[in-house]
Amino acid sequence: MAVFAEDLIQAAEAAEIEIESAVNQLNRIVDQNQWKVIEAFQKHQVSDFHFAGSTGYAYNDRGREVLELVYADVFGAEAALVRPHFASGTHTISTALFGVLRPGDELLYITGRPYDTLHKVVGKPGDGTGSLADFGISYREVALTDDGKVDWDEVSLAIHSKTKVIGIQRSRGYDWRSSFTVSEIGEMTNKVKALKADVIVFVDNCYGEFTEELEPPQVGADLVAGSLIKNPGGGIAETGGYICGKKELVELAAYRLTAPGIGGEVGAMLGTTRGIYQGLFMAPHTVGQAVKGSIFAASVFGRCGFRTRPAWNDYRTDLIQAVAFDGPEHLIAFVQGIQRAAAVDSHVVPEPWDMPGYEHPVIMAAGTFIQGGSLELSADAPIRAPYIGYMQGGLTYSHVKYGVLMALQTMRDRNLL
Repeated sequence: MAVFAEDLIQAAEAAEIEIESAVNQLNRIVDQNQWKVIEAFQKHQVSDFHFAGSTGYAYNDRGREVLELVYADVFGAEAALVRPHFASGTHTISTALFGVLRPGDELLYITGRPYDTLHKVVGKPGDGTGSLADFGISYREVALTDDGKVDWDEVSLAIHSKTKVIGIQRSRGYDWRSSFTVSEIGEMTNKVKALKADVIVFVDNCYGEFTEELEPPQVGADLVAGSLIKNPGGGIAETGGYICGKKELVELAAYRLTAPGIGGEVGAMLGTTRGIYQGLFMAPHTVGQAVKGSIFAASVFGRCGFRTRPAWNDYRTDLIQAVAFDGPEHLIAFVQGIQRAAAVDSHVVPEPWDMPGYEHPVIMAAGTFIQGGSLELSADAPIRAPYIGYMQGGLTYSHVKYGVLMALQTMRDRNLL
């Protein structure tokens, strides 16, 4: 059993008393989302024969078809594409964007610069990588205001006749800002539709699923995408992603995933179906465990003198807990401490490295059963000022608590606390 300094134990105990009201509110959200998922399963009469695998072209795979009906209902969408063939959240988002954009169109992000791995998807003219820019699709972004809000004056000036898709990133990414709530996404959707009625509103929903009672399609978003090794996979789905939204847009994304004219009619599930169903069933509970852990982390790190966003009593719309540190030494100790708390690969010491798709050296704690599974306890950060660590996930609250204490103890052992 790990031995933590007595003052850290006391800080943890005080934090658990402090966050009780926030946890009670969280439990109500978990209940509502769990019931929503169960009712979708019941509506479509999910049975064990739906879990059977498929091979080859997988025409008429009823388990896959019902899975996508369930996802559409849970997310309040007309249709869904849920497949193990998506390699990551970035791949899923890229598929959605390439599906609905055409040469001469413009993608306009109104929530500032998107997550680092999307920069290569957007690309630059002539870069030769097959990026959006290579296909004559232009990209612009509108920076957020100093207080992290959408700059509507600039957005109104930026939207023009070629603006086809408005991009919204729900989560903070590697920024020191608040993530956007579903209600705020609904307001953004209404405002951009008032400026240009035929624009497609796309939401990068990664890290946000099941943290609130509603999802973006339920407040007007046309298309959303996310990863199954984040929230909706429940820590069980081994790979994959989902795209939900308007039927015709989901179909276009399916044509990009497979081929025009084929779309979502094919795609062998290769034994993944049961895990994706069960992961969705578990997701509201497991997301609740992770969010409870983030609330606890905010309270404890705050008590130890660090700035946190969100604060323990702030409204939450995703898993991510950001903690600001004084310098790279604190940041590295934090991430390495989270790794030390892992059940898998706890003996591995993370070091900053030039990870593909990122523009600065990145350090990642990823002692997970599923590689890159960020519903599991993990942490990462670019090594750049300001030195902010991003912690997310935790299949159980107890594991998050253990990880937070281990991170702080690691700092203490290095005379950084």
